[in-house]
Amino acid sequence: MNIDLTDTTSSQVNAALVQARRAAGIPAVGMVLTLVIVTDEGNHYDALKAASEASKEHPSRILVVIKRPGRSPRERKMARLDAEVRIAGESGTGETVLLRLHGELAGHAQSVVLPLLLPDAPVVLWWPDDAPEHPSEDLLGRLAARRITDAQATEDPVATLALRARTYTPGDTDLAWTRITPWRSVLAAALDQKHSAITSAVVEGEAYNPSGELLALWLAERLRVPVQRQVSEGPGLTAVRLETADGTICLDRANGSLAELAMPGQPDRHVALQRRDKSELIAEELRRLDPDEMYASAVKFGVSRLGKGISGPAEQPAARAGAGTGGGSGGAAASGSRGKPGGGARPEPAHKAAGAPARTAGGAGDAGTGGAVGKAAS
Repeated sequence: MNIDLTDTTSSQVNAALVQARRAAGIPAVGMVLTLVIVTDEGNHYDALKAASEASKEHPSRILVVIKRPGRSPRERKMARLDAEVRIAGESGTGETVLLRLHGELAGHAQSVVLPLLLPDAPVVLWWPDDAPEHPSEDLLGRLAARRITDAQATEDPVATLALRARTYTPGDTDLAWTRITPWRSVLAAALDQKHSAITSAVVEGEAYNPSGELLALWLAERLRVPVQRQVSEGPGLTAVRLETADGTICLDRANGSLAELAMPGQPDRHVALQRRDKSELIAEELRRLDPDEMYASAVKFGVSRLGKGISGPAEQPAARAGAGTGGGSGGAAASGSRGKPGGGARPEPAHKAAGAPARTAGGAGDAGTGGAVGKAAS
């Protein structure tokens, strides 16, 4: 059921929601959270489609905030709210409200959204394209427990990741990080099986792919070994190679779907690493509403390393996995779920310039690698 409201107010939108639920025979409110999407007219359809798919797993009230400040001085001085209320149908199992804020009202979106939030339910805010420089200080961002951005949708993803590191506040996350959850889980399992000293790593992926940069930062921060970023033709991430004392552990995904895992002394095996759409990424982020500490440590670790090939700090002492590393190498590879090289040329191998000592892989069970993997996939 759809209800269109022109030149309306938040209280009238709330009344329309009640009316629509009764007309659809859904008097009880069964939503578990409010998902607020801040976007523009051109991008709202794809974002809403992804959110509606995710709401089948997480019944939500979806509020789509579309700002239309106007072009002419007259349009910018007006203040009008148009709304469209949708119940059932394409809205999945929850409710959807499209809010078009015209003129001056576009600068006061929080005053429109606040009365429409579900009582006693968490709020998640998602910017599918351009996000504010400091999400947690944005007036809408202050209403949310979780704030989701997407560096891949920006003009300069590396600069965006560096900005996210400087402005990080618990509750922030990025879909570039969510996209690498399957990679981290597979690498965690591989490191738990192979107990061997890791000396360096290489992450291959498309240029201007922030997920590749985050994966390299995460490996460098957790394993404390030199990590090199190399550019490939894609699609997306294509390979991760970990050099160990016994040989190379290689996770290679050439076609964007099926990967091959090669480990010394073991037969090669195939691993499903399908590139996921945004509805799956959003559904994953809605499964956890606590701060993502692994994302924070990875993105902060690379503030000065983004886009320059990535290396672990040389001053870190060598240590056994699981000893003072927050979970050992297995936990390192598993503790987390939209960087990018500075240009098309391959960066200088990081291990030549940074003589970081090797860290021992495996042996992470004492710190709960399984729990870390579960957290990564949550």
